[in-house]
Amino acid sequence: MSFATLPNAKTKDPTDAQDTPIVFVVDDDVSVRESLELLLQSAGWRPEMFASAAEFLTRQRVDVPSCLVLDVSLPDLNGLELQKRIAGDRSEMPIIFITGYGDVPMTVRAMKAGAAEFLTKPFSDDVLLSAVSGAIERSRAALSDESAVREIRERYASLSRREREVMALVVSGKLNKQVGGELHISEITVKAHRGNVMRKMQADSLAALVKIAARLGLSASRSA
Repeated sequence: MSFATLPNAKTKDPTDAQDTPIVFVVDDDVSVRESLELLLQSAGWRPEMFASAAEFLTRQRVDVPSCLVLDVSLPDLNGLELQKRIAGDRSEMPIIFITGYGDVPMTVRAMKAGAAEFLTKPFSDDVLLSAVSGAIERSRAALSDESAVREIRERYASLSRREREVMALVVSGKLNKQVGGELHISEITVKAHRGNVMRKMQADSLAALVKIAARLGLSASRSA
């Protein structure tokens, strides 16, 4: 490997280490791990190397952009099995598969399960760096979206039960009068609750509130 870097790659200041994107590498070949570690460090990322899937599974989830460079053939749990194992709790971490003998069915299976890339050895430094760069940006976007949804859920949790009922009916398209009739409250009371909902959810329009409700997966039947 030549350890070439991408044009936008740069070395991070050591003081920014905690915010530096992490590239996890799982490969049982020590020479591959050593080569990739140097390459990834030269590009400004923080590599963490693992010799087996079991070893990687002991690593806790991180809250910085990350990706996983994963060898398909491993001595214990293979790469495809590891991908399946972590799909639920590490969905924000794209996986780049590497293999010395990839075949079409294996590639299709990995990509259908959400793999970012499937690279066959030998591959150039630039190809891997480009794949990692793209995966890191995907991870960054996923973490940002996750943070936004978490904030919306916190706002929703601040609503009273009645405000949640009003919100569910309003975003389903019902008018204030219809909401009042369904909940057996006056239209004036509906307007008051609706105003509270808009303020607490930080929605400046009905359209914005509808989008927020969609991100929360709400419907008129889920008003509690």
